[in-house]
Amino acid sequence: MKPNDDEVRGKIDETSGKLKERIGRSRGDADLEQEGADQRNSGKFEADVGHARRKAGEAVKDLGERINKP
Repeated sequence: MKPNDDEVRGKIDETSGKLKERIGRSRGDADLEQEGADQRNSGKFEADVGHARRKAGEAVKDLGERINKP
């Protein structure tokens, strides 16, 4: 199955956070670096939750198909 919206949004936030973190580090801006780290971690969490939701949905679908088999 394809990734769900949570996975996609999470990956976008994770990537944006990494970029902010690197820019903050290169500029010596600790606040921007920390903001990026927070956004990266939040994005990773959201992507992981989305992945778990997708896997749970796939498991339920597979179970339903097994139950309905003759």
